[in-house]
Amino acid sequence: MDRAMSARSAGGKRKIINLALQGGGSHGAFAWGVLDRLLDEPDIDFEGLSGTSAGAVNAVVLAHGMMNGGRKGGQKALEDFWRSSSHGGSVWSPMHHLPQIEIPGMEAFNAASFAVLDTLTRTFSPYELNPFDVNPLRDLLLESVDFDGLRDHCDIKLFLSATNVRSGRVRVFKTSEVSVDVVMASACLPFLYKAVEIGNEHYWDGGYMGNPVLFPFFYECDSRDVMIVHINPMERHDLPMTAPEILNRINEISFNSSLIDEMRAINFVTRLIEEDWLKDEHKDKLKHILVHSVRSDEALENLPVSSKFDVRWSFLTDLRDRGRAEAESWLKANRDAIGKRSTADLQSQYLGRAGAHPLDGVPEDKAINESN
Repeated sequence: MDRAMSARSAGGKRKIINLALQGGGSHGAFAWGVLDRLLDEPDIDFEGLSGTSAGAVNAVVLAHGMMNGGRKGGQKALEDFWRSSSHGGSVWSPMHHLPQIEIPGMEAFNAASFAVLDTLTRTFSPYELNPFDVNPLRDLLLESVDFDGLRDHCDIKLFLSATNVRSGRVRVFKTSEVSVDVVMASACLPFLYKAVEIGNEHYWDGGYMGNPVLFPFFYECDSRDVMIVHINPMERHDLPMTAPEILNRINEISFNSSLIDEMRAINFVTRLIEEDWLKDEHKDKLKHILVHSVRSDEALENLPVSSKFDVRWSFLTDLRDRGRAEAESWLKANRDAIGKRSTADLQSQYLGRAGAHPLDGVPEDKAINESN
């Protein structure tokens, strides 16, 4: 255990968790609210932060703020960043690199302007549409985060994900590797921006292969508690009917798939441990992960896909308040479980209905015989 973690754990009364932050454009303000509420708790500490896209942005901004000003510094850094993103008006809006196109009402970025952009990005690549690779997020990050300081002095362990374009594999960048290019790579939507080059490799948004990744917590962190802050709804009650709704749901399912795979692995290991299937000599080789989740299904269900690019301050603060409310509900119900047990039912919430076997409904001649 590192010195910072040991100091925080003194007395055994600290609640130490790892946070996994999903991406989702301006919907990342929901995670801002969750983080803001957690920072109100003086005895809850963060050992590791894993983030993808907007989750990576929240992670580095939070780590920067806490490095310089503790919990209050983290809260201030997050608020300052999101306020600046609203004032800039284009950090999450993909229309910023089209100054030659003037559409009435663009300031509010409505569904009509989103449809225009969708048509353009299906016709032209970012190498044609945005040849100078203009992205105001880079400048805002450089203004908001001391990346040199993070690499050298940050006590929180950072794990930021990006997708290697060539290999199709996830690349996890650790604290010592964090830079503005790493965050830009993690947030690089390939239909809008050129791939980000780092060390002779090119990267796209990390959500394709890890939104976010959890496995670094298992190997790099001492705390067994992992809290996932969801931005992409796992479930939607209404069937998507319009083209944007269908595309959005496809993206949500795709960006949640890697998370579900990791949940299946965690669930398998948990069963091995809890049902005493391991030989004594192997029991200390596996970590019993305690999973918690702050879901966004109901909080964000009524928002259209175009809202992921809405940077109006009133909208961002509304998302923040929704995130704070969800975190408040979670703390009231589950605070005492930290360090003791999982509060997320992996089977029912991620893998299928409670008590169901993954092969339920599969013809017997195609089912895998578990006894083999």
